[in-house]
Amino acid sequence: MKPCLAQVSTLEASFADDVTEYAAGKCGAIEIWLGKLDQYLEKHSLEDVRKLLAEHHMAAPVASFQGGLLTSQGEARKVHWESFEHRLELCRELSIGTLVLAADVNGPLTQQDLDRVQVSLTQAAQAAGRFGMRLALEFQARSAFINNLQTAVAVVAEVGSPHLGICLDAFHYYVGPSKTEDLGYLSAENLVHVQLCDLSGTAREFAADGERILPGDGDIPMAALLARLTEIDYRGHVSIELMNPQIWRIPPRQFGEIAMTALRKLLGQASMD
Repeated sequence: MKPCLAQVSTLEASFADDVTEYAAGKCGAIEIWLGKLDQYLEKHSLEDVRKLLAEHHMAAPVASFQGGLLTSQGEARKVHWESFEHRLELCRELSIGTLVLAADVNGPLTQQDLDRVQVSLTQAAQAAGRFGMRLALEFQARSAFINNLQTAVAVVAEVGSPHLGICLDAFHYYVGPSKTEDLGYLSAENLVHVQLCDLSGTAREFAADGERILPGDGDIPMAALLARLTEIDYRGHVSIELMNPQIWRIPPRQFGEIAMTALRKLLGQASMD
């Protein structure tokens, strides 16, 4: 397992500061937040991004996130898919191999909607393949469909593409209808990316993204999740992803240091070498 920090965790800092300060905090891989990258590219070139990452020996294996693809229709669908194609091209230019795809499926749903989801996932995987990339489908706890790990695995298996796998987000796994035994559906073949966080003193029914804290400090039972990752010999990246406005105010170097310490504690130094 390879440690990684998600840029969204320090949302108020700039793209360049994240790279520079995470590196100073002994982080060697970053999960790019595409909104920040877009802002940086308003005044810089792709070559500037490459040089910044290279200068600080920072890998960028994953980008987050793409939404709106699965059930949108008409003009909205056109806009989302054009954005998707642009992001695939952007990721290819920066050698980012994985793009997180949100299963943002709103209800109520008809059978036509469910069929549209499957077709859209198949088309998205085909598009990713053309760019030499993988998509990591992130099930959403509040989604009307694909809101749990078991369903996400089944849908990915139905598509049957090497360019589509699973993003396991600890928040959505914990607050949604997923069960511990669902971890058994994960394999080294279908698991593409992992995002960790924690919650403390919050009922799962009411938990919000803004309440995410560092993993290991709260109530989410990490032992079974981490044990399954070890069991399947997962060798991909494990990122800390927090959307907590209080944590956004922490300088990125300080965040990088404490987040990497949390990852070392959870994963063990040997698994990160």
